[in-house]
Amino acid sequence: MLDQGSNSELPAIPAKRYFAIGEVSELCGVKPHVLRYWEQEFPNLKPVKRRGNRRYYQRHDVLMIRQIRSLLYDQGFTITGARQRLEGPQARMEVSISSQIVKQVRMELEEVLQILRR
Repeated sequence: MLDQGSNSELPAIPAKRYFAIGEVSELCGVKPHVLRYWEQEFPNLKPVKRRGNRRYYQRHDVLMIRQIRSLLYDQGFTITGARQRLEGPQARMEVSISSQIVKQVRMELEEVLQILRR
């Protein structure tokens, strides 16, 4: 789903719930006006808007922006191609596989925690 190799030069995402557009801009290596444009082009990218129409992105938004950045800048997709890639059947399959991996890792970590508690 997210090509980690292409985003290796980007900083780690801090453990926060919400990020301002300036923070996301720095975390993803794109300018704020590009983020606002991508919101119009990618329907899955919808930051929370609060007082004064200020945007607050969540962690999953930052990950999606990094994936969009990778598709457009590193892999050479067009906006339309990147949108299709993110919404297509392969994306759903990748999300399903990712969620299965997360469940498996969580189960293994819970087993390790139980062993450590003994």
